[in-house]
Amino acid sequence: MHLSERQAHIADMVRQADFIRVEDLARHFQVTTQTIRRDLNLLCERGLARRVHGGIQRAHSPGNVAYAWRQVLNNEAKQMIAREVAQHVPDGVSLSFSIGTTPEIVSSALLKHQHLKIFTNNLNIAFLACSNPTFEVTVAGGRLRNEDRDVMGNGMETLFSAYKVDIGIYGVAGVDEDGTLLDFYEEEVRARQIIRANSRSAFLVLDHTKFGRAAHVRGGRIDEATIVFCDGMPPPGILDLLN
Repeated sequence: MHLSERQAHIADMVRQADFIRVEDLARHFQVTTQTIRRDLNLLCERGLARRVHGGIQRAHSPGNVAYAWRQVLNNEAKQMIAREVAQHVPDGVSLSFSIGTTPEIVSSALLKHQHLKIFTNNLNIAFLACSNPTFEVTVAGGRLRNEDRDVMGNGMETLFSAYKVDIGIYGVAGVDEDGTLLDFYEEEVRARQIIRANSRSAFLVLDHTKFGRAAHVRGGRIDEATIVFCDGMPPPGILDLLN
């Protein structure tokens, strides 16, 4: 998203508070109102919020949180998860990546690795991986979902079913209290399940806010992953499943 630390903090604040005044932000960060207004203009350009008289308001969207928001939310936790995942990925292995901001951040944390083979249906991850000249990148073909920049449908299924990779890395929209994995679209569930079925090791990456988060499409369980990477301890019932 190319946001400064202050801009990312403002995005998090408006996400939680729904509306914040320009003057309050200026006092909080000890900068001028002109500086804050420039920050707010950038957030609005990114689709993270909308300007209203005297301040900024959260941009509401149905269903899952917009991808632009997900790139900002809980970023510090996702960066910590990504650094830990990178410690479990050796050079020279093959990996499948599903959609989502946490898998995308994980792919960025792997850019100092050597000779990885990357298979993905997400163009953000593919373009990131291409910045390492030792990587070999294979993408799914088909129709893109504009906002998420991923391919679903037959092209996705063909790609992930054609290879047996060393590590599959996938995220999730929510985890029910019984350990069921939840998403907002059937195709997202399908992508995750195919990746897990065609990977020797399955890495589930999620931050703690996903536990108990409501999403309506079910598919798979948390204890089917080889390793679960999270920034905090799961709820007791989930921890019992993992143990």
